[in-house]
Amino acid sequence: MKICAIGDLHGNLDKIKKIPLEGVDTILLTGDLGKADLARARFFENLKRKEKGLPEKEVSNEYREKEFMETYESAIETVKYLSKFAPVYLIFGNADNSNYKIRKKSKKIGKKLPFLADDLRAMNNVNLINNRIVNFKGVRIGGLENFLDTNWIEEFKPIDYEEKLKEAKKDTEKAKKVLRWFNSLDVLLCHQPPYGILDKINYPDSPHHGLHAGSKVILDYIKKYNPKYVFCGHIHKGEGMKKIERTEVYNLGEAGHKIIELQLKRKN
Repeated sequence: MKICAIGDLHGNLDKIKKIPLEGVDTILLTGDLGKADLARARFFENLKRKEKGLPEKEVSNEYREKEFMETYESAIETVKYLSKFAPVYLIFGNADNSNYKIRKKSKKIGKKLPFLADDLRAMNNVNLINNRIVNFKGVRIGGLENFLDTNWIEEFKPIDYEEKLKEAKKDTEKAKKVLRWFNSLDVLLCHQPPYGILDKINYPDSPHHGLHAGSKVILDYIKKYNPKYVFCGHIHKGEGMKKIERTEVYNLGEAGHKIIELQLKRKN
């Protein structure tokens, strides 16, 4: 059986169309599905403003709606394209909004926004597996959605440290429970890499250059349960493969891909 895992799509349809998908049995996606050019540009602009002691740039609600729809529409378009080739299993990354977050955003900007999760679930051949296990023809695949690990807070020390630490503690405990429930897997599909593995920030101009942005929770899981494969993304410049004991970890970067062949487990 052929499995094609693809890194953070970010709506990069031109790159995705170059992936040889004929004959693939299933497609796995590591999250961050839609294009976020507008939101990313605003984020980095505000980062520079903070460094200069300036307030964040104010934008209109219409512009915030435009940012959201850029991400939403490109996510739907790219996933729909992939679903024509094989069943798609995907998780959410940090750039993908849950229904809860979309409700809050809609209320804040006074605009009715579409629910990405609901619209993905309504698509043929598309399966959202946030914190779920699927058994695909005898292959156990666990999907762990993006979460805020406490070690990230300790490493990066954001301005809203106390608030983020509370959020991270809840997220981390939930992720630990999910991974204990997963137990042994053939494939772990997650968004962020394991800590210290293909997870280093590599932007010389950034104050975070050289820091590790991976998850210690994921690293601990891999060391304990040794899944055959781990597919992740999030840190695009960490793209590559490394082994943790018997586990092959692939950071697939932005729309990078890896095709593997697994033997089906047949009953006697």
